[in-house]
Amino acid sequence: MLSLPTLPFARLASRMAALMTTLLLLTGLSGCGYNDFQRLDETSKAAWSEVLNQYQRRADLIPNLVAAIRGAIDAEQETLTQVVEARSKATAIQVSPDMINDPQAMQQFQAAQAQLGSSLSRLLAVVEQYPQLKSIEQVRDLTTALEGTENRIAVARNRYIQTVQDYNVLTRSFPTNLTAMLFGYSPKAGFQVENEAALAQPPAVNLGRP
Repeated sequence: MLSLPTLPFARLASRMAALMTTLLLLTGLSGCGYNDFQRLDETSKAAWSEVLNQYQRRADLIPNLVAAIRGAIDAEQETLTQVVEARSKATAIQVSPDMINDPQAMQQFQAAQAQLGSSLSRLLAVVEQYPQLKSIEQVRDLTTALEGTENRIAVARNRYIQTVQDYNVLTRSFPTNLTAMLFGYSPKAGFQVENEAALAQPPAVNLGRP
């Protein structure tokens, strides 16, 4: 008879204890950087998506420029072929936001984009060497668009580098490194290629040069 009135109280006490435990756990996770990990993880994925978006924009512009130049000059076919082949290799790599957690895939992607950037710089240098190309509006517009895209790539890449740096510092700093170990958060792959400083500069284009 005495146990009946205490049964609801026991249940209430149990629920209150569970609620307090949950609140303490959430508070502890917040204090150990859990929310920061979620925020920076999403930020880095968004930054990487923008990098991919700008590289895709460059890849979409290249075939039109190659076609326009090929129709205007017969020389420099080797340069045109190199650009086409480099673009093919770069676009053949499967990319996704999760790539930033795979250092090997990132290295392969970066190498392909570096090769494409180098080939494209040679192609734009060819444009400067042929004054007759300056009279072709499509060539002029495409080279301007590509120059702008190189600037956008540099900005997007720098933003990604910064967000990954913030995330990686969080994974290595105390006490947030304990949260990283608990939930399996590993440092993300950065963006590093050969001649990074040179690649960050847009190629020089001067169609008016004789």
